[in-house]
Amino acid sequence: MRDDGLGGGHSALAEWAGRTIICGMMNAVETSPVPLSGAQIWPLSVAAYRVLGEAGLIPKNTELLYGFVYNKMSKSPLHSALLRRLKRMLKTVLPPGYFIDSEQPLACADSEPEPDIAVIRGSEEEFWHEHPHTAEFVIEISSSSHDYDRSKLRAYAAAGVKECWLVLGPEKQIEVHRHPQDGRFTEQALHGAGGVLASAALPEFTLSLDALFAK
Repeated sequence: MRDDGLGGGHSALAEWAGRTIICGMMNAVETSPVPLSGAQIWPLSVAAYRVLGEAGLIPKNTELLYGFVYNKMSKSPLHSALLRRLKRMLKTVLPPGYFIDSEQPLACADSEPEPDIAVIRGSEEEFWHEHPHTAEFVIEISSSSHDYDRSKLRAYAAAGVKECWLVLGPEKQIEVHRHPQDGRFTEQALHGAGGVLASAALPEFTLSLDALFAK
């Protein structure tokens, strides 16, 4: 996580939260795995998530989604292979004025997901002091985490991401989600073997699914 130059007040918050987290861990066996019925839940803000992360009180391999901290899914060899191939394919057609981020935060209203690939408008130098707040195009690779990755779609749509692909590795398919409106994508499509898929947000990028999934 990046250093926001936060002051002593945040240190106190981090210390208090750290004690709360430790107490929660000590009593984890006795607590319910789901929120208690009728109980109020206090979601974590993006700012608090960063403070706690910088203080070492939240594990590094996590994401903030809708105010709650989740462990990120482990990466299978298939996931890593598809990620490498997609990044290589994108780099060959990326126009000037864009750059590719991989597994880096997008700062949304109540979430800070880290998409496998994000195509960002602008230059890398614009983001020395803050994370991008949106992307033109996002790709999530799902080898065993389909539901988890689909859960991020609302955050991406709310942030104004123009297009999101969910690459379903075992099925050799791609779900396409486009046209964000009111916190959701209004257009969905599923593409399978033998198909050729063109990105609407990045027209230079055309993908043969057979070529992507070829071993």
